[in-house]
Amino acid sequence: MLIDISQEVFGCKVFPGDPQPECERMLSLDAGDVCNLTRVSMCAHNGTHVDAPYHFLNDGKTIDRMGLEPYVGDCWIARCEGDVTAEAAERIMKAAENSGAGKRVLIAGKAVVTVEAARVFAAHGIMLIGNESQTVGPENVPKEVKEVHLILLGAGVTLLEGVVLDGVDEGKYFLSAAPLNFGGCDGAPCRAYLIKQD
Repeated sequence: MLIDISQEVFGCKVFPGDPQPECERMLSLDAGDVCNLTRVSMCAHNGTHVDAPYHFLNDGKTIDRMGLEPYVGDCWIARCEGDVTAEAAERIMKAAENSGAGKRVLIAGKAVVTVEAARVFAAHGIMLIGNESQTVGPENVPKEVKEVHLILLGAGVTLLEGVVLDGVDEGKYFLSAAPLNFGGCDGAPCRAYLIKQD
């Protein structure tokens, strides 16, 4: 079973201060043009997207240098509300590793990855962590948002932000969330989906 966990781009949530994605019809069959053709304008971090290390680290990898492995493979979905503490992060990692899906973790719910939790995830050597918010860390505390990003991205953990996990049960899934190959960029949108195997 395929489960789409991506936001629709033009109606998506955006991080405060980021531009809303826009589209413009450049050609139209209704106007007698040869085809319909659309121009898109958006931030690389709109909607469901990934952060590359270069987002916060000048010497970090850009999205085109990340490869596909972090974004495709077995993952663990964990449900959590509120602050993800170090203890909660350890529980999540234990369940993920016991299932054989300890390299990619998605957190469902209105959860905030704390600095302490970021350190736990980084120490476990995961490749990807994702959440439903438009950012990991507390959105309204810029200093902590930056620190969480620095801990994770500095450890080579890529971030998958803005996923939609309503109605998705905890457990092991196969994740595909490959970003667009934006050369030299700090992030990119992706079409993320899960495969639940019977």
